[in-house]
Amino acid sequence: MKKTEKEWRDWLLQMEQILALELDESRRAELLAQFRRIADMAEPLMAYPLDQRLEIAGVYKA
Repeated sequence: MKKTEKEWRDWLLQMEQILALELDESRRAELLAQFRRIADMAEPLMAYPLDQRLEIAGVYKA
């Protein structure tokens, strides 16, 4: 699921409030740019098809 610019901005504002941070506009803009870069790098990995028969992660059994 690809997030929109508005969703990233809303998420960042919520995190600022939750973490009691005060970011100026230049820092906020740089964080949004970093989010875009990370999303662009992750896109090919997230699009890689997985075989439905494979377990995504191992399950610990005692």
